[in-house]
Amino acid sequence: MRVLIVDDHAVVRRGIRAYLEVLDDMEVAAEAADGQEALTRLDAMAAHRELPDVVLIDLLMPKMDGATAIGMIKTSHPDVRVVVLTSFGEMERVHAALAQGAAGYLLKDAEAGEVVAAIRAAARGEVFLDPAVARGLTQEIVSPPTGLASLTSRERDVLVLVAEGRSNQQIADELVISERTARTHVSNVLRKLRLTSRTQAALFAVRQGLVPPRA
Repeated sequence: MRVLIVDDHAVVRRGIRAYLEVLDDMEVAAEAADGQEALTRLDAMAAHRELPDVVLIDLLMPKMDGATAIGMIKTSHPDVRVVVLTSFGEMERVHAALAQGAAGYLLKDAEAGEVVAAIRAAARGEVFLDPAVARGLTQEIVSPPTGLASLTSRERDVLVLVAEGRSNQQIADELVISERTARTHVSNVLRKLRLTSRTQAALFAVRQGLVPPRA
């Protein structure tokens, strides 16, 4: 199977390539240093009908991060499977990657054999998760986070702006998102915190020490 390796560290790419290329069923089709370069390479491969089976991608990279790239890869080349290999195991990042269409999520302390297993599983149409990531997802199901811990970092930003009295449009302008997306974030904040109004959200933010009390 053909693999595209995407990581902004050349030494990481070379290490993965060296390991994969000794395997009989693996071929490294190309390398890319960021999400934008990965998309460019995939488009070029598609023009020659040489798309890889799997993209192995990091998350934090310059120009275009991995999560954004995953979504664009799945939109442009839906048959290409994507496996994340990153140093970051926060559940917010895991959710973002899986929501964009990732077929696997590994941490960089994984054994080489696990990386290969994840690539093979993705090529078969299966999902492969790092054991630590799987435990985190399971824990969320068994004991879902509540209160402030249930919010993503973006939702916390929205909560602070709501507490400051900003309208949805002002929140959108501040965060450089659409008004519709801002409205959705506000609704998610209220739902997760089990609140019914922006005033209650503002009071919650003050009690949590996120903003000072308004005069």
